[in-house]
Amino acid sequence: MKVLVTDPIADSGIDLLRESGHEVETGYDLAGEELLSAVEDVHGLIVRSGTEVSRPVIEAASDLVIVGRAGIGIDNIDLDAATDNGVIVANAPEGNVRAAAEHTVGMTFATARSIPQAHERLSGGEWAKGEFLGSEINDKTLGIVGLGRVGQEVAKRLGNLGMELIAFDPYISTERAEQLGAELVPDLETCLDRADFLTIHTPLTDETAHMIAEEELAQLEGGYVINCARGGVVDETVLAEAVEDGILAGAAVDVFEDEPVEPDNPLLDVEDVIVTPHLGASTEAAQENVAVSTARQVIAAFAGEPVTNAVNAPSIDESTFRAVEPYVDLADTAGKIAVQLFDDRLERIEITYAGDIAAEDVDLVSASALKGVFEPLEWLENADRGVSVCGTQFTGEDPRIVRIDGYRVDAVPHGHMLAARNHDTPGVIGFIGTVLGENDINIAGMFNGRQTIGGEALSVYTLDDPVPDDVLAELNADEHIIDTKYISLNNGD
Repeated sequence: MKVLVTDPIADSGIDLLRESGHEVETGYDLAGEELLSAVEDVHGLIVRSGTEVSRPVIEAASDLVIVGRAGIGIDNIDLDAATDNGVIVANAPEGNVRAAAEHTVGMTFATARSIPQAHERLSGGEWAKGEFLGSEINDKTLGIVGLGRVGQEVAKRLGNLGMELIAFDPYISTERAEQLGAELVPDLETCLDRADFLTIHTPLTDETAHMIAEEELAQLEGGYVINCARGGVVDETVLAEAVEDGILAGAAVDVFEDEPVEPDNPLLDVEDVIVTPHLGASTEAAQENVAVSTARQVIAAFAGEPVTNAVNAPSIDESTFRAVEPYVDLADTAGKIAVQLFDDRLERIEITYAGDIAAEDVDLVSASALKGVFEPLEWLENADRGVSVCGTQFTGEDPRIVRIDGYRVDAVPHGHMLAARNHDTPGVIGFIGTVLGENDINIAGMFNGRQTIGGEALSVYTLDDPVPDDVLAELNADEHIIDTKYISLNNGD
């Protein structure tokens, strides 16, 4: 597979791709028609924030499988276009979390104590000790907008330094906030009214663009704003005016709406605004982490394996994946069995879980079940009837189908299978075995279940060979047979 890297990443990520047998090309200055031409034959595209992965770019890459973002933010990637074209988008949300959190903490101290301004004055030969009166952060209130991975790390660090923590995040539970020592407030207005310092940790979306503007900054009067998240969340012109006019005591900004920043950006001309050139993830460890994480996800996508940080497909972290991995193939198999047992038009699919697996994030397992056409699955039905197939794992690595339509069985799902419903009378199993034997179909295993003596029974046979239609017809012609279904799984020849 061919991978194009259009923004610099650590060599460790590129080396990992090549060691896995993939071709890697780099093109760090590609844009416009050059970029459209370069992606025509690539299967994987790795970017950071510098490359705009627009709909035309995605549609020009007809073989594209995955776009890997070596970092957290994906606002430079057209997610809808990727999804429309069946392209996975995956980021690396954990690799630079600590680096971004540490930079936020550093910028908080820098703006509270005017450290860069004092340095500049002193290095210019001026002893301006009396002109800088800083603010201690101890006992001050920190308002955190966005209590995701970075926001949580900032909370841990600044909370330990004596700050009162409040947070606004509509997607985080009160319990999780309390675990971090933060009070979850109901809206942004409350957060701004109470905060002395405000740190921002949200992605840039239509909802968050200029979320912090003139009215919001007025509520923070006398406070400080620290934005190391995404440019555009804070209105830069309004922020510059608020600091210059003394509405805010100061601000620290690492990210900008347009990068590289233009020389006439208003934030560059205000003394009490500290600026850095998007350094939040710029540590050696962070760059190594995001490069390797992104490369691993590209490799997984090429191999048809789960992509753990996909943002437009079912996604789980690595520890959860280890817990549910044994059930992924089982779910796919159960789905194949269920759909082949079902004759009618499909109107509903219901997937249920029991046991330890029920406590895990099962989105990936459900997706695998639906891929097969269901899951360790429960009900597949139309308005009148349904089919139920239940599966489990013995000792974590021994998949079994344990129930079909209420009949207990113990079937190893493999290759070719025959499910026969019959009246529970002597000689039926022998008859089925004889018919199969006469047609050179070898039985690898047989599992029989019934609900009442003399009622109906279900027998499931795993076979070494497929069952032709004429053999099914011969079986169904017997008065003791209710119906038979031949099932072919992918691992059958």
